[in-house]
Amino acid sequence: MSSENKPTLLKSKMFWVGVLYFAEGFPLGVFFDVFPVHFRQQGVNLSEIGFLSLLGLAWTLKFLWAPAVDHYRHHRRWMVLVDLGMGTVMLAMAIDAGFGPWTWIAIGLFTLLSATNDIAIDGYTIELLDKRELGLANGLRIGFYRVGMLAAGFVLILSDYIGWTGTYFTAALLFVLIALACRQAPAERHVERVHGLSLRAELRGLLAHPLPFASVLLFLLGTLWLINRTTRWSESLEQFWLYAFGAAGLALLISVLRHHHNGNGGARTLTEGPMFGTLLAMLARPYMLPIIGFILIFKLGDAAMGFMVKPFWVDAGFSASQIGLVSVNLGLILSIAGGLAGGWFTDRVGIFRALWVLGLFQAFSNLGYAWAATVMPLGTSNELIPFSHQLLMYTASGLESFTGGLGTAAFLAFLMAIVDKRHSATEYALLSSVFALSRSVAGWAGGFGAETMGYADYFLLTFFLGFPAFLLLPWVYRMLSPVSGKNCDKAT
Repeated sequence: MSSENKPTLLKSKMFWVGVLYFAEGFPLGVFFDVFPVHFRQQGVNLSEIGFLSLLGLAWTLKFLWAPAVDHYRHHRRWMVLVDLGMGTVMLAMAIDAGFGPWTWIAIGLFTLLSATNDIAIDGYTIELLDKRELGLANGLRIGFYRVGMLAAGFVLILSDYIGWTGTYFTAALLFVLIALACRQAPAERHVERVHGLSLRAELRGLLAHPLPFASVLLFLLGTLWLINRTTRWSESLEQFWLYAFGAAGLALLISVLRHHHNGNGGARTLTEGPMFGTLLAMLARPYMLPIIGFILIFKLGDAAMGFMVKPFWVDAGFSASQIGLVSVNLGLILSIAGGLAGGWFTDRVGIFRALWVLGLFQAFSNLGYAWAATVMPLGTSNELIPFSHQLLMYTASGLESFTGGLGTAAFLAFLMAIVDKRHSATEYALLSSVFALSRSVAGWAGGFGAETMGYADYFLLTFFLGFPAFLLLPWVYRMLSPVSGKNCDKAT
């Protein structure tokens, strides 16, 4: 069917944003909701179920093979192929709904395909949208991604009625339908491909240029750290990090010596390399270092508090049903509403202005939990919690969820606005991994902070953690100025 003959709805970019991010959220829901319940019902022990987190590394490390998606392009083909691949995995699980060694291979393949799907969808969406559409698109993205995860929850419910074989057949059918839908998405825009070096020439060139080589080494060490956070392999290898940094230092010394011998010729062409070229090109752009700092800390206060919210509910005496109904379910609805409102506001006033306005809302909402933690005694029985305290907690939860959606919509629009469309999938995967890194570190540090300071003081601290990012806004404005055009005009 030609684009001229398609119904109006199928021509709408926002319709396809909804479809694609539903398709991105559904596999994640299957991984986190369906697999653990199925395996536990099969009698799989908890330590083996915990191994799932290792297989989930694919989503963390997807930036490693994102350059392949950028190189071969045809994002819709990637989506269709990986959706059919995930459907095949579901079909295999349906045929043999038990549990065996092959299951880990199947799930590992599933997560690899899902992460590749994320790369293709993000790259496709960035190229599909104009800058003035990024706000609303990311608001819809937040909502439909969560709807996709909820759909996996409904598939899980089916297991009580049609068994696990029927459940996996249903999931397989959904993946086939998603693949067919993605095939009907608007054709990709033509983007000039960057013709660069061979992999061998890139690696040899890197070894002769210490500064870009040092950047690559730091990148690789950071990747090792991300892997180690899940695998904990350094705990069984004595002085692992000493050897890792020692090897990196020796490699850098060799690079310095080669550079001294060969001179500086050819450094500029390293940005066209197939493996690290996008990383180096991104780092070479003006203002990129302060921008990376902004990405790391813009949602730092939000992330630092988020991991401690549920423990606070428990320690304040609230039941699991109250936490699920208000903090999880109602919070989900409010975060979606916040994402839509934040997306509308971002398109209306521009990305730059939305970042600092919605960032302020995001920071001030943390004071709600700080107040609640000051007023509410810990260890109270659920039946004895006064209605006024319950109302205070529900209000704090609602504000935090809604304003978190506001800030996320503007932030994701910013990430999409600053990437180079010639290799959008790789740049976006790298930037989103930087954001994920800060969220992980904040969650790890949050436990120590809350335990040492107490909930009230710690939640107050997270309010102040929301402000250092504002010091970097001048560089954010400069980065957006040559990129976002009309949005920046509005920001002035």
